[in-house]
Parts: sequence; C-alpha cells; structure tokens
Amino acid sequence: MIRSVLALLDIRPAYTAMLAEGHDLHRYDLLADKQKFLDEMGDQIRAVVTSARFGVPEDLLAQLPNLEVITSFGVGHDVFDLKALRDRGIRLSTTPDVLTDDVADTAIMLMHATLRQLVLGDDWVRSGKWAAKGPMALTRSVRGKKLGIVGLGRIGQAIASRAMPSGVEVGYFGRSKKDVEYRFFDDLTALATWSDILVLSCPGGAATNGIVNEAVLKALGKDGVVINIARGSVIDELALIRALQQGLVAGAGLDVFENEPDIDPAFAKLDNVVLYPHLASGTVETRDAMGQLVVDNLDAWDERRELITPLV
Repeated sequence: MIRSVLALLDIRPAYTAMLAEGHDLHRYDLLADKQKFLDEMGDQIRAVVTSARFGVPEDLLAQLPNLEVITSFGVGHDVFDLKALRDRGIRLSTTPDVLTDDVADTAIMLMHATLRQLVLGDDWVRSGKWAAKGPMALTRSVRGKKLGIVGLGRIGQAIASRAMPSGVEVGYFGRSKKDVEYRFFDDLTALATWSDILVLSCPGGAATNGIVNEAVLKALGKDGVVINIARGSVIDELALIRALQQGLVAGAGLDVFENEPDIDPAFAKLDNVVLYPHLASGTVETRDAMGQLVVDNLDAWDERRELITPLV
C-alpha cells in the first residue's frame, strides 16, 4: 500500500473506490481547507492521481516534496511540466491505447457529420422546415476527397485506417516521415493546400500552439473542412471563427476548444460547424478502461516501482 495518495478528482466512482481500497487515498477536490491539509500532510504524499485536464499545478507540486509518481487519466500531457518532473525524479503515467479507437471513431463521425451537415439536417426535419420549405440544400460527399492528418501517432493512424474505406486519399504532416503508405508533407501549409479535409490529432503544448492559423486556413480554402479532436490550443480559434463566418473554409467539426466549457459564443451562431463537448473518448467502455489503467499503474508502482504506461 502506498500511504498518502492524493487524488485531484474522482476519475470514475468504481475506480476511485478501488484506489481507496488499495491505498491511503485523500480526495483533494473534496477538502474544505486545502492549504491546511498540505501544511500537515504535503510531505507525506507519495503519489498523485490526476487527469489530462488538471495535471498537477505548479504551486501544488512545490508543496509535495516527497512525491514519487503521478498517474494521469488521459493521454494529453501538455498540462504537465515534464522537465520539472524529470528534474525531481517524479514518474508520470498516462492512459494511451485504450482510448485510441473511440477518439478515432469520433474524428470520422465529425468528418461525415460536417460534410453531410448532419446537425443542420436534423434541425431541418425536427423544426418542420422540410415540410414548410421543401428539401434541404445538397451537401458534400466524403468520397474522393484528400484527407490531411496533422500528427500521425496512434490516433492519427487509427483515423487514417478508418477513413480509407470512405474513399479518401490520405496525407499527413508530422515531425518525421513514417513507414506508411500515406503521402508525407514536411510543411503544414503545403498539406493544407493539398487537403480537402484537415484533421488535427497532434499533441497540445507550446510546440503546436496555434499551428493552424489564418495562413493554413486560407491554404485549405473555401471548400475545405477542419476536424479537431486534438486540443483547442492547436487552432487559432479567432482565425477559425472568422474563416467560418466569411466562407474562407466550408466548415468545421470540433470536439475541443480553447476555453472549455465556456466556448466562444460565436460558434453557436454558425450553421457550418458541428460542436461536440470534448467527448471523443467519452464512452462507458473507454472511460472504464482508462480508470482501470490508472489503478493498475499505481498498483504496479506500489508493488515493483514500475509503471505499465510510463511517459516520464
């Protein structure tokens, strides 16, 4: 048993219960006086359970001098200062692979929903416009399009494999060329120029902040579509809103936003965007698998000082 594990959230009730059964768990999110707890217990905390949304804030990390390991619910790591963790010898695990399929499926869902205007079509039927105004305007087919993927990691490759049966040609942009059949671009603007559909599946963080900017959107063009299941930070959101408003791109399917959940209200006024509430991995099955992997990582550290899915 690891004594004094600090959980910053309830990852999922059943799996938080498992953590409490196997370790001396403290729920930081439920503490009335967090500073008092840290003053009394901060030097006893050996492990932190958190998520890709919360990370471990710098001021909290500084008050945990004997922290050994962080187990995170999710794959994103842009919220963590990896250098600071390495400098202190703190290990970090995430939950890769188990969410790849659902996230990739969501990207494909958003791609089809955006080009075929699913949300607009639903409203056309539901509101009575079909009966009152007649058929809705024609939409665009996915088949025959060029699909550009920004970030061909696990999720990017899963998106590509799902997209191919829809009759698209796949290209990608990344840090290096991979041993795959898809066309490689070493310049993002060149990929956007080539693409009809631009899918973002790259990590967040400083290196990718705002990489899809006005120039990239202009290169994608007025018939182009943007799909984002990565992080809201990878798109210059104001540039995207302007492009959608002015018809510089045809549409967007977005699972992530800069200021979640208080997104820019301009998005709600656009009928050429499909909005999804950062739920790409949000199935019962995947979230359960993620919760189990958090538990398993902490148990592995407790038993043999190893992590199953280490990042640091």
